[in-house]
Amino acid sequence: MIKFVTAGESHGKGLITVVSGFPSNLEVSEKYINSELRRRQLGYGRGLRMKIETDTAEIFSGVRFGKTMASPISMLIRNRDWENWTEKMSVEPIDKEIEKITIPRPGHADLVGSQKYNYNDIRNSIDRSSARETAARVAACSVAKRFLEELGIHVGSYVESIGGVYPKDNFVDKLFSCELPEKFSAKKINEAVDESSVRVFDEAHEKKIVNKIKVAKKRGDTLGGTFFVVVSGVPVGLGSFIQYDTRIEASLAHAIMSIQAVKGVEIGIGFEGAELFGSQVHDEIILKKDKFWRTTNHAGGIEGGITTGLPIIVRGAMKPISTLMTPLKSIDLATMKKVEARRERSDFVAVPACAVIAEGMVAWVVAEFVLQKFGGDSMEETKANYESYVKQNFENVKKNFKRK
Repeated sequence: MIKFVTAGESHGKGLITVVSGFPSNLEVSEKYINSELRRRQLGYGRGLRMKIETDTAEIFSGVRFGKTMASPISMLIRNRDWENWTEKMSVEPIDKEIEKITIPRPGHADLVGSQKYNYNDIRNSIDRSSARETAARVAACSVAKRFLEELGIHVGSYVESIGGVYPKDNFVDKLFSCELPEKFSAKKINEAVDESSVRVFDEAHEKKIVNKIKVAKKRGDTLGGTFFVVVSGVPVGLGSFIQYDTRIEASLAHAIMSIQAVKGVEIGIGFEGAELFGSQVHDEIILKKDKFWRTTNHAGGIEGGITTGLPIIVRGAMKPISTLMTPLKSIDLATMKKVEARRERSDFVAVPACAVIAEGMVAWVVAEFVLQKFGGDSMEETKANYESYVKQNFENVKKNFKRK
């Protein structure tokens, strides 16, 4: 089993992640990890924090001469803004009165965190529940992405909408038509949208979104949106219907919903399928180049909790950021009087970043199921197991079902 844990606060010294369970001899570098961290920070509508921080991960253990050792990989991402928070976030008690935060923001973990953990300062809720934590996640999940690439599996993402602004051609037809592997691979998706300030395909769509973000900024408001994550090169047979917790789509849904501010997730056509006839939803089975294929991919690459060999397609919905420059009403916990919610340095929009984070979380889940099925203490052993299975899968089905 692969695992990762993150530690650190938004305004603390830094973020730490420890990754374990990956086989030895996987090529991984700080350069690769930092390129993923850079992608997370981009996007029109991000806040001032992104101008302060240029996230870089330092690998402290688990990698030697550019390859994993099968031991835990630990990484540190330093917070460059720490020098301005040394007193407010001091580990040791200090002989100075520090202002306590007592006004919670609607939509954030400020109030519920303080209620649950018996805090007397909302700062404790703010700093650990912050999406700043996702920098450590992206670093951890970069190892999973690198692992999958060695097996020819690629993960990509793009923004579908921000603030209700959808493209004229939203590419959904391409996603679910089985054109994806040849014409619209996960790798090609990233190559196309990473150059966009909001991670979309179309310049006209980008311009409309940027204009909507400008309106939100002027109003002191924020915007959410929707995004897709696509995994291409996936083999048949990841996941199982044997138990509820072995179904791969359950793990994918959990991974996406664990991201701060995400409020919805779909696999394949998701909720749209609930409105259609079965004949319009289910993917017909055909033979294509000595393997089973489908005429469509409405199921998003998963049937019965098991991957079909077609691309995995996951759609997520992110709510607007909860810090508003034109605040909503709240309660001051120190006086119990009505007040305006406090402002905390924040983004106006973070959907492009959320898509990159979701990319990492999906990569982690797929890597976990790959290792469950193919195992291996080294990359060489894992690759051999994987390649043997992929090579024999179709022939085994023909052999097992051949009429005597």
